[in-house]
Amino acid sequence: MQSIYAMHQNGSDSLEKQEKFLLHSIDSLLDLYLIMLSSLTEIRQSEEDFLEKSKKKHLSTSEERNPNLKFVNNAVLQLLSENNSLSIALESRKINNWKLNDDYILILRKEIKDSELYGKYMSTRKNNFEEDKQFVLDIFAEIIVPNEKLYDYLEDFKLTWVDDIPVVNTQIQKQLKSLESATDEFRVPKLYKDEEDREFVTQLFRKTVLNETELAKEYIDKTPNWDTERIAEIDTIILKMAICEFLKFPSIPVKVTINEYLELAKEYSTPKSSIFINGILDNLVKEFDAAKKLNKAGRGLL
Repeated sequence: MQSIYAMHQNGSDSLEKQEKFLLHSIDSLLDLYLIMLSSLTEIRQSEEDFLEKSKKKHLSTSEERNPNLKFVNNAVLQLLSENNSLSIALESRKINNWKLNDDYILILRKEIKDSELYGKYMSTRKNNFEEDKQFVLDIFAEIIVPNEKLYDYLEDFKLTWVDDIPVVNTQIQKQLKSLESATDEFRVPKLYKDEEDREFVTQLFRKTVLNETELAKEYIDKTPNWDTERIAEIDTIILKMAICEFLKFPSIPVKVTINEYLELAKEYSTPKSSIFINGILDNLVKEFDAAKKLNKAGRGLL
């Protein structure tokens, strides 16, 4: 949707160039994921280094010589720090953002240590896996994710990440919640399920762009109370993409298509767009079904 919108705004007709940018943007999602996930391991490492230096101070206190190691021994943080899948991914994609910008790690570490969450967690010295996991989930959701300086850094680093940050954070939280023990296997997810999944991205983009005029004709006479000039451009793109899925992607259930594009409308368009789009798509489905234009394959696809 955003790539098609960008083509309209730029007056570009270079399909290949925009498709390349689209795939590059999706690929960079993995980098964002790795940056956000590794913030946890870097904060842990930063605290461990701090405690080691404090021990070696000439006039160290008894607390500095015998610190509470509950945070650095957190089972989930340890699991991530020692995880091969994460280490290999960071190395292969050359993710070293926190090595180059450790001031953000120090900011996050301080905010964590100043929090009530940390105070409550560190009130004992014994680690418990469930408590460790909940603590990591809490600091990630309540301290790391909302941090404005971190958000500004990510936005400045790559503008396309603005809309991707919630997706990535949700994935990380989902994976962390699924951990059941310190011996669980943690794997960096793939961007695409399979080659067919990746192919869908390019096919939906190409088929929508190359057939925009024909797709628009399907809904023009369904908007008698709307001047086509007044329909928000994002809405027209959403309609074209949805109609494209109806007519050119037989394996995608109609309900799935409608639900996905209504969510897009709620997120990116005007307050009334989802109602407007839902009405048009609902009428089109009935019309296409009566004319046997849907040709959906499989059960329960309507």
